[in-house]
Amino acid sequence: MSTVADKLAKKSSSKTSSKQVRLRLVYVDFWSAVKLSFLAAVALAVVTVVSIFLVYMVLEATTLLAKMDELFVAFTDGTVSLTSFIGLPQVMAFAAIVAILNLIVVTVLGAVVAGIYNLMVKITGGLLVGFTSN
Repeated sequence: MSTVADKLAKKSSSKTSSKQVRLRLVYVDFWSAVKLSFLAAVALAVVTVVSIFLVYMVLEATTLLAKMDELFVAFTDGTVSLTSFIGLPQVMAFAAIVAILNLIVVTVLGAVVAGIYNLMVKITGGLLVGFTSN
């Protein structure tokens, strides 16, 4: 009786012919690039909001913000407090604004890169990519 492992061993010992294919990337679909850059920007926006939240929580837990507030109050003679400007709602609003601006910029940048690549292909002939089969 022959097992599956024996059959695979016999197949792997025989030489398979590998064929190489060389292709040129001569066009990037504009809307596909926009959709892909939008998805990447959404992921980056989520990471931005979560990381800003975590940094704020670490600063609160280590009482670093309270110490900075004491220093700020000492310099301003008690007229202005840092905690009136930096709270969780303000920090999360800032994170949301940064994430939304980042979303717009990365999406537009993906569209611009796709357009520039499509114009550049007319001059250079495209990107040569090689593939092989094992």
